[in-house]
Amino acid sequence: MSDDTMRWAPAVPTVPAAPGAPAADRPTGALRRWASGWWAVVHLVLHPIALALHLTALVLLVTGIVLVPVLGTGFLLLVPARLLVAAGAHLERYRLAALLDVRVPAPGPCPVQGPWWRRVVLDPRPWRRAGHLALVSTFGVLGAGVVLALAGTGLAALAAPAVSAALGHAGEYALPFGIPGTLHAPAVLVAAAGVLLLALTPPVARAFTAVEVLTARALLGPGRGEREAVLRRRVETLTETRSRTVDSVEAERRRIERDLHDGPQQRLVSLAMQLGMAKRALDRGGPDAARQFLDAASSSATAAISDMRHVARGIHPPVLTDRGLDAAVSALAAASPVPVDVEVHFPPAQRPSPTAEAIAYFCVSEALTNTAKHARASRVVVQVWREDALGRDVLRLRVSDDGAGGAALADGTVADGGSGLRGLADRLAAVDGWLRLDSPPGGPTVLEAGVPWTVGGGR
Repeated sequence: MSDDTMRWAPAVPTVPAAPGAPAADRPTGALRRWASGWWAVVHLVLHPIALALHLTALVLLVTGIVLVPVLGTGFLLLVPARLLVAAGAHLERYRLAALLDVRVPAPGPCPVQGPWWRRVVLDPRPWRRAGHLALVSTFGVLGAGVVLALAGTGLAALAAPAVSAALGHAGEYALPFGIPGTLHAPAVLVAAAGVLLLALTPPVARAFTAVEVLTARALLGPGRGEREAVLRRRVETLTETRSRTVDSVEAERRRIERDLHDGPQQRLVSLAMQLGMAKRALDRGGPDAARQFLDAASSSATAAISDMRHVARGIHPPVLTDRGLDAAVSALAAASPVPVDVEVHFPPAQRPSPTAEAIAYFCVSEALTNTAKHARASRVVVQVWREDALGRDVLRLRVSDDGAGGAALADGTVADGGSGLRGLADRLAAVDGWLRLDSPPGGPTVLEAGVPWTVGGGR
């Protein structure tokens, strides 16, 4: 599986409260948003610390460009400049993810073909990164100065009444930023001004960082051509998986029809015949003559119920809906002829969406079925956990056994894994999931799958 197929979209911004939401919820959301704005303040305050790296990279880049006509000596500076620009861009991505929870995916490989000097000069990625570093070194540092001035003045205003009283100059306050003169004002008014300045600091910081986030996504992320190529591949994948999913659903419908015809239907026909014979025996010979037919009818009814449960379990097991993935996978392990160890690493209260649960359940079910039929394994381990993949929660699972191996995956589809795994691969691809199989001859076999945590809607 390539890195592109494993790349997820950035985290979705928080949706504001609906107009009809209870009034008690709105202040809590506004307060939480205000408090989170202090992370934007921290992000801006760190700009001057990274300024030395950014300015060094920009100076080397500009100097290298100027010296290129001088016998090509500028190329000697462009190489370290590119490295420093890349390091600065990586630092900015890390700070955005760590402090603002904004994940900017890295761009793809160099789109320019040809000799190395052509790639150095015409590769658009370093120039876009340099543009972002220039913005951070100017607009970002300006934002850092503004929020530091607001926060510093607010803290000074809060402390000013106590300091003024301690110095014996109650009601007299020096003006900030070295402005000559004094201010005469009540202590309550000065403290209120300090609270107001501190309250304004997070929204102002968020405004500055909003501009920075937009430019980071435009300059540090994939370019327009790369995004269009990703969309084209996405459309092609959806077109292919849609047709395969339709075929898989049709095959599943035929399987259910066959199971119903060969199992419960035959049992119910036998039950009807036995009840009819019991009725005739009751009319002719009394209760004793009808007893054997009633016993046979009871056995047929029990078998029909068992068959119906088996068919229903193949469609969607009730235990999965009622008790979640942990209980459903444990039930599969208990019914497996091969000993199975189950490890579920998220609490039952944190359940994925029903669609994600169902897909993960059938992945485990198909893997255990194939292991029992073909692997000749003595032990199977099933692991299920929740994982953060570039800002998006993913339900991950791994099924490993110590069997003979020999199954194969090719280009994201199952080559020799049978129609069951092929259908699972198509179903996973249709919901932005993936399936990977590592099964060398002689074993062991490891099947891994990932599906978005909230595919098809959350709980």
